[in-house]
Amino acid sequence: MNLTTKLKETAFSVLPIMAIVLILGFTIAPLSSVTMVRFVFGGLLLILGLTIFLLGVDIGILPIGERGGAALTAKRNLPLLLSAAFFIGFIVTIAEPDVQVLADQIKSVSPSVGKWTLIIMIAVGVGLFVMLGLLRSVLSWNLRTMLILLYTALFALAFLSPKGFQGIAFDAGGATTGPMTVPFIMALGMGVASVRSRGPGRKDSSSNDTSFGLTGIASIGPVAAVCIYGIIHAKKETVSEAVTVAEEIAVDALVHEGVPLRDKAWGLGIFAELLPDTIREVTIALLPLVILFAVFQIFLLKMPRGQLRRMILGLFYSFVGLVIFLTGTHGGFMPAGEELGKTLGALAFTGSAKWIVLLIIIGAIFGAVVVCAEPAVWVLTEQVEQESSGNIKRNVILTALSLGVALSIALSMARIFFNFSLWCLLLPGYAIALLLTLFCPPLFTGIAFDSGGVASGPMTSTFILSFTLGVAASTGGNSENAFGVIALVAMTPLIAIQILGIIFKLKSAKKMKGKQEKIPLK
Repeated sequence: MNLTTKLKETAFSVLPIMAIVLILGFTIAPLSSVTMVRFVFGGLLLILGLTIFLLGVDIGILPIGERGGAALTAKRNLPLLLSAAFFIGFIVTIAEPDVQVLADQIKSVSPSVGKWTLIIMIAVGVGLFVMLGLLRSVLSWNLRTMLILLYTALFALAFLSPKGFQGIAFDAGGATTGPMTVPFIMALGMGVASVRSRGPGRKDSSSNDTSFGLTGIASIGPVAAVCIYGIIHAKKETVSEAVTVAEEIAVDALVHEGVPLRDKAWGLGIFAELLPDTIREVTIALLPLVILFAVFQIFLLKMPRGQLRRMILGLFYSFVGLVIFLTGTHGGFMPAGEELGKTLGALAFTGSAKWIVLLIIIGAIFGAVVVCAEPAVWVLTEQVEQESSGNIKRNVILTALSLGVALSIALSMARIFFNFSLWCLLLPGYAIALLLTLFCPPLFTGIAFDSGGVASGPMTSTFILSFTLGVAASTGGNSENAFGVIALVAMTPLIAIQILGIIFKLKSAKKMKGKQEKIPLK
């Protein structure tokens, strides 16, 4: 796909968000002039950065993962494949900027929490579950059965962990599936599935059933890792102190990222201030992938110079695009989301019930639109369309994702005002998602659980989280309620995509039945 096409797609995704914020900012929820100027400029940077990043993913990151996975599988050495899978999941997770930020904030509000101990445990969790996911692909284990068993064990583990770490744990699953991790892990899984499908006695179409689901399985690892860490940490810190961590971490994340909660600098200088730290974070994120690519090239791929130059160019585009994207997000979208949330939350808190309903509707609209601006979502939907030979259209997947995330943000707004437990949503939500696996086609089940991870990416974790925190702060609500929003964003696509899969299955069966009825009898 060329640069112009990608630019149009990203512009159509981001501009609706900008339009909604500007309309609200000039009408019922007035925003400061500084916030409005930064938001517009940040939006332009976001469009440009997302376009360049996606182009780099296409020509650099995805081919590395696909060819690396295919080359490892072609060696027919299962221990080598699994060891490499663990190593890949481990180093990519350590490099993920969202994981670094999460650990920094926990450490800043609770010194007894070891930052690198937490990061390493999360990375080990991802590495082990990436390894488990690839083993499932090689051995053709049933995804439905695997997910039911893993999530049953996960919820049992979560109940044993301190209350404050439960929210952190499920949000950690979203933090690990960032813009660098998702494309590489998905491409690695597709490379393995493509080689497996060409084995003796295999059907080519079978690769579809194992191409997706790896990201969904991998996102279980960090949740389990944080729960285990919480159980260990409870011996040093009381449950109530752990809850304080959950309540303060998201607010502190905004400060750590260099985006002040209050305007401290006039004009657009904030973007220049953010640039050095953003470059450092993206460099840390990309460096392990560069090293991994070098190892793959020397020992496995051995690509000709032309292909090698194309891969390097793709990595460079990804670097530049991600720097621009994150700078625009942190400098423009996060402050606007936080200020807008405070303004609307204050109206709902002091006004009548209709303002609460309006806030819930606005939250749903933001959720539906923001998910379309996630970089990893565009990578996922494009791969789905390619793997299904065009039978599953990108727009259909995007629509289902938008509806799912819209519901999650609406529920988050309601949770702030009515102060009910996160488990009241997570338990029935995951129960429904796992129940749907019994009726949904395996391909759509894999896509759904991958979608849960990619929907809770940097765009959602910045704008939506800051908006929700602003609402909670202005209404006097519990910040822990706002902190659980990422967990809900990761959950609702599991249901939405599988419902889409069931509908697709029914339509396909009806179409096939119609064709059979038209066959004349001899």
